[in-house]
Amino acid sequence: MDIATISGLVLALTAIVIALVMDGGSPAELFAAPAAIILIFGGSLGATIITSPLKLVLKLPKFVVQAFTTNKYDAKGTIDLLSKLADKARREGLLALEEDSRKIDDKFLRKGIMMVVDGVDPEQVSSIMETTVAQMRARHKEGMGFFTAAGAFAPTFGIIGTVMGLISVLKQLDNPGALGESIATAFLATLWGLLSANLIYLPIAGKLKAKDEEEARNRYMQLEGILSIQAGENPRIVRDKLTAYLAPADIKSDEEGEKAKGAEKKPAAVKAEKAQA
Repeated sequence: MDIATISGLVLALTAIVIALVMDGGSPAELFAAPAAIILIFGGSLGATIITSPLKLVLKLPKFVVQAFTTNKYDAKGTIDLLSKLADKARREGLLALEEDSRKIDDKFLRKGIMMVVDGVDPEQVSSIMETTVAQMRARHKEGMGFFTAAGAFAPTFGIIGTVMGLISVLKQLDNPGALGESIATAFLATLWGLLSANLIYLPIAGKLKAKDEEEARNRYMQLEGILSIQAGENPRIVRDKLTAYLAPADIKSDEEGEKAKGAEKKPAAVKAEKAQA
């Protein structure tokens, strides 16, 4: 589960409840007008569905799940793998990577390495892989667009609900005692419209966008490594190029890990020299 998404949702809900209680209200008051809630969610989702193809609507549960799950990208592990493949390719040739490529779980990375092994032209490899990333982002954009549109419709349906409630209020002018409660109930529709837009729809759209950018960055890093291997670049250069995609804190920890590995190798090298002597 994505802790950031859950934590943000809990924090926002807690702030709303605390503010409501401090103003002398009760959390139960938010649900005093179930008709307004039905109107907001039913109306906003229905209007958005009108603007979307059926195949996209059927994917909505998948998009929601993505917003609440964590992307599992091991950037450092990918860099290590590509550096090792670059070293092997330099020593044994690109064909030697065929067996290694079959063991790669990541379909995108496996596809790129296989094309390199098959001798596909570098420009074609780059074109195919970039098109794959572009189509991936286009699919992600559909999900983002749906929730962004729903976030735009929700406040409008909130106003519609309030107007409908006020119409009912005007019919009760002969009963002044009930006016206050009726007006408060009418404005709950506006509140739910704003809440659903700014607490559900737009945050989900924003989270999907962040995940899209993270995955795209990971894919471009992999593509950079694939093309570097195909060009026969030095493994150290390959590692340096790919490390540039990491955050400064991750780069520091990666460098410390490399130093530790180097320190472990030195005693082994000394033992080998003594043995040869």
